[in-house]
Amino acid sequence: MARHTLDDFDYALPEELIAQHPLPERSGSRLLRLAREGLADHVFSELPSMLRRGDVLVFNDTRVIKARLSGRRESGGKVEALVERILNEREALALLRASHAPRAGTWIAFDEGVRAEVIGRDADLFHLRFAAEASVLAILERLGSVPLPPYIGHAAGDEDAERYQTVYARRPGAVAAPTAGLHFDEPLLERLRDMGVQLVYLTLHVGAGTFQPVRSGNIAEHRMHSEWYEIPQATADAVRAARAANASVVAVGTTSLRALEAASRDGEVTAGSGETDLFITPGYRFRTVERLITNFHLPRSTLLMLVAAFAGLEPVSDAYAHAVRNRYRFFSYGDAMLLDRA
Repeated sequence: MARHTLDDFDYALPEELIAQHPLPERSGSRLLRLAREGLADHVFSELPSMLRRGDVLVFNDTRVIKARLSGRRESGGKVEALVERILNEREALALLRASHAPRAGTWIAFDEGVRAEVIGRDADLFHLRFAAEASVLAILERLGSVPLPPYIGHAAGDEDAERYQTVYARRPGAVAAPTAGLHFDEPLLERLRDMGVQLVYLTLHVGAGTFQPVRSGNIAEHRMHSEWYEIPQATADAVRAARAANASVVAVGTTSLRALEAASRDGEVTAGSGETDLFITPGYRFRTVERLITNFHLPRSTLLMLVAAFAGLEPVSDAYAHAVRNRYRFFSYGDAMLLDRA
């Protein structure tokens, strides 16, 4: 097996191709199909023509929380908190950006008199305990803002509160959207149901690690942040039945794929919940998913490595070059791909 370095997953992207806003219609995005026969340009609303009755689409129903909070140390100095995970009604893990890393015992003051104490640290995540009657989730909903990715240049507004969220999002806990799902609207979902495609759901709460760069040229040294997932029995049963019937299991997004693969034993998906820090790179043997719907990912990122592992590094590199030449829109608010497993 070839040893890959970080440079193998680099590509040149003109800045103007980074989508800053969503299109007026979710399913109006472009869709680049990468099949074994080659590349083809489509519109996302044409997706049903590429699926068959009996295929199973697996969606991640996590809901993005308003995880970004601005505050100040009670001793002075600005602090920006990005809540990575809610632990319970009063406690959370967060990334903190400040002039000096806050120590245990430091108090941070937010709006409306809300205060939180730093009670510990786990690597780059700070353990916060909020001193408030309301729950952490309620505080974020009231005082927080949508944590848009760093490559989006505007502050989160009303448009982002609606569009940086899938139409089927229902379980709060993510700090980044499962962006492949942003292209689905209700009419498209209804068309898929009517043609006999089964729509099933799992939950993976996307963490702040999704923005974490790979810092080592030796990608084997990179460590993923752990993320919580849950797979219902109905989803596990649907995946098992599709495989038995020789139908396709289609992961909507890299998060759905990682959850399915983390819960798979020899292709049999087990229902239940757990933590996954699965890092998928070329050479990984996929056990469950045959097709993947995903957006275009950042150069040198773990998500691009996953896609290259799924469909092949050379075909994916060719597809990205095609997308750049043909002015596709990139990243969270950008266009999508449908890939067959290599």
